[in-house]
Amino acid sequence: MIWILAGGVAIVAFLGIAFILKAPRSGYEAVAAALVLGIAGYALQASPGIPAAPKPATQKIAGNAAALVEARQTLDGERGPAGDNFLVIGDALARNGRFADAAGVMLGAVRKNPKDGDAWLGIANSLVGHADGQITPASLYAFQRAADADPASPGPPFFLGMALAQSGRLAEGRALWAELLERSPADAPWREDLEQRLQQLDAFITQQQTVGNAP
Repeated sequence: MIWILAGGVAIVAFLGIAFILKAPRSGYEAVAAALVLGIAGYALQASPGIPAAPKPATQKIAGNAAALVEARQTLDGERGPAGDNFLVIGDALARNGRFADAAGVMLGAVRKNPKDGDAWLGIANSLVGHADGQITPASLYAFQRAADADPASPGPPFFLGMALAQSGRLAEGRALWAELLERSPADAPWREDLEQRLQQLDAFITQQQTVGNAP
């Protein structure tokens, strides 16, 4: 019965994405692949015959996942029409810490429009979240594609700087933030927050250097 239920949920989810959220027909394959991947993962790891027992979630959410999505939307502005439905679904998954699923769904947006910078940035952030805040080659590639799609956007350098700092590459993260602050207009809505984060990072770097130089 559990397999029938899982299949039924997948079908209902696909119909909801296709007809209620009106995902583009060209993206049906990506949505179906994400759902099949989820069922395959369940088939490999699940044990439906074992009695249920409460257990903490195994995937950690790096920081506040919902705030991360909201910050990206604020920094990157309006979405392109081609990737809108995919981003809505991907953002909903990312807000709940389902970063791998979010990245998989957002791939549908960049398949439709390879120059969708917001979608590439959403993929990059989701990949970093899935890696518990660590930079990976895949996330670096997505950050680069986001920056190439819209060189003037503050989103890619802001979030790449954050990811680098979280990965322990403090100097590289600081350099990106400092460069972004230098080219940001005085009235940019993100400038004040960026200044505060840069000050906090500088204080942390100073503290680390002091500890490192202590006898």
